[in-house]
Amino acid sequence: MQPLKIAVAQFCGGQSVATNLAKCVSLIATASQQAAKVVFFPEASDFIGNPADDAITLSHPLEPAGPFLEGICAAARQHNIWCSVGIHEKSPFPGRLYNTHVLISNQGSIVEHYRKIHLFDVDIQNGPQLMESQNTASGDKLVHPVQTPVGKIGLGICYDLRFPELALALRQRGAEILTYPSAFTIKTGEAHWEVLLRSRAIETQSYVVAAAQVGKHSEKRSSYGHAMIVDPWGTIVAKLNGQEEGIAIASVDLPSLERIRTEMPVLNHRRNDIFPKFE
Repeated sequence: MQPLKIAVAQFCGGQSVATNLAKCVSLIATASQQAAKVVFFPEASDFIGNPADDAITLSHPLEPAGPFLEGICAAARQHNIWCSVGIHEKSPFPGRLYNTHVLISNQGSIVEHYRKIHLFDVDIQNGPQLMESQNTASGDKLVHPVQTPVGKIGLGICYDLRFPELALALRQRGAEILTYPSAFTIKTGEAHWEVLLRSRAIETQSYVVAAAQVGKHSEKRSSYGHAMIVDPWGTIVAKLNGQEEGIAIASVDLPSLERIRTEMPVLNHRRNDIFPKFE
């Protein structure tokens, strides 16, 4: 069986959609050249750090797609690779958009999308003060994991990482890979990023892929970086640092995943008579 390679991407997005698209297209080509079947991009890959009014203006629906998503779909088709990417999606609610995770096939078609359900409204002492709900509408459902060339992928976004019930619900629905396109703040990233990612991998016995924004996007916004891939045993198998732009490659070993789940069948041991099953 040939290795099922995946690529996790990291870059410093900015306010220019065209510049961000060019970075993504270049990374798609690099991932394809390294034989990756899927490349994972961060949250807000289309633009980040823009004033709220600009964000509303720059966002587009999924159909018809805007220039950024069209460009990603075209590159996926050209390079014969699946893409996971976080974007801003126009919503029907005045003054608010969706924070959306889109999964694109190697044919360049959108096969699934997930709208972030947990919005990042925080005021941390000596840290970030962010109110995502001021200009973002929350999603209202999970989506079923999607069968891909590397396994069944479950979709989350950034802050969703802090809610283990979401990860467990995706595992119960058949997910083998959980993915969280992210733009973690530096303070929370230093404290929690790796611990959360490894925890979600261990408790669900799944691969966890977390693409990340990195660096300074604007005077008010910087991101932690450290994109990584964690295997079902909780081992970090690919990682980028807190400065670099690029991709990191790892192989998905589905027989190993199944062995871990068989030898330690935690899902079967869950007390669904006491703890509700996440549906």
